[in-house]
Amino acid sequence: MSKLPLCARGLSAAFSLCLLFPLYLYAANVDESEFENSLVTAAIERTRHQVTYDGAYRSIPYPGGDVPANIGVCSDVIIRSYRQLGVDLQQLVHEDMKLDFEAYPSHRIWGMNKPDSNIDHRRVPNLQAYFTRHGKVLPISEAYKDYHPGDIVTWMLPGNLPHIGIVTNQTLPKTGEPLIVHNIGRGPQLEDMLFDFDITGHYRFDPTLTVQPETMQAGDGTAADTLETDNLEIKTWPLLEEAFQPVSLPEVPLSRSHISND
Repeated sequence: MSKLPLCARGLSAAFSLCLLFPLYLYAANVDESEFENSLVTAAIERTRHQVTYDGAYRSIPYPGGDVPANIGVCSDVIIRSYRQLGVDLQQLVHEDMKLDFEAYPSHRIWGMNKPDSNIDHRRVPNLQAYFTRHGKVLPISEAYKDYHPGDIVTWMLPGNLPHIGIVTNQTLPKTGEPLIVHNIGRGPQLEDMLFDFDITGHYRFDPTLTVQPETMQAGDGTAADTLETDNLEIKTWPLLEEAFQPVSLPEVPLSRSHISND
């Protein structure tokens, strides 16, 4: 039994916690940074794919469904980058919309009365709602240093068209401004465009720090497997361990109806 007075023992314990707390914060920051760096790697890998901009409505499997690999819109860059790490935004958004459909703008914008796993996750306003509910909402700033690798940014293009992209760790040599992976119509590109349009949202979504719906098989988020993709090393977390198989769907003529989907 310690002979220290109770108050002294309390101070000793508090001092120990003070020593350990910075180590905890350091470990948390390392884990978060590791996931975001892997997300950036997955996003940059998307730029190696030839993708025709086509957002026509398609029926796709659930969960783990995707449109044909050679087509997509801006939101598909986000979806496919996260899926490369084992995170299925199709399932996450759909399950969350089933829990609280009114928290999403699907009825207000598209007149929908219930969730639709074929298209909901591919619509930028729905992704904004999900990231707001389950990620970090960050300030919209005119300072490029406020935008970190792995951050998700949304814009409003001329004609009131929502757009979305991922901030990378690649920067302009002269200014240090980060480059963005996005698809504005030419397929996934790594470009200097952060401040080209009005920014409408700034988010950070690390699912290893987020409680997932009960229907999902979540891991502890501590171990990471390594995936080799064209000489790029991408780490996958055991958050969602389901294998997402490529889905072959029949081609349809190119349509401009993607505008309503974004």
